[in-house]
Amino acid sequence: MILRFTPEADAELTEARQWYSHQRKDLDLEFMQCIEEVLSRIQSNPRLFPVVYGGLRRSVVRRFPFALLYVVKAEEIQIIAVFHSRRNPDVWKSRI
Repeated sequence: MILRFTPEADAELTEARQWYSHQRKDLDLEFMQCIEEVLSRIQSNPRLFPVVYGGLRRSVVRRFPFALLYVVKAEEIQIIAVFHSRRNPDVWKSRI
């Protein structure tokens, strides 16, 4: 299945990567490696992760306080949010 990021999720990922790039050398690369691992798991078995709200599923990112929220559609997996765990969940809930 194809993975597609919504513009909001893409912006969140970019913002997080930029933030980590200013924290420590190569931390942004470590963050992106963990994101890629999660995306790979989602793509190989999209229904593995729990439904947390409506039809949204959540996969937690290892080592970083983020989760990917996504919905499985007929021919694609749509990433709705790259969400920091300490932010208000109403932000991503308003996207569905």
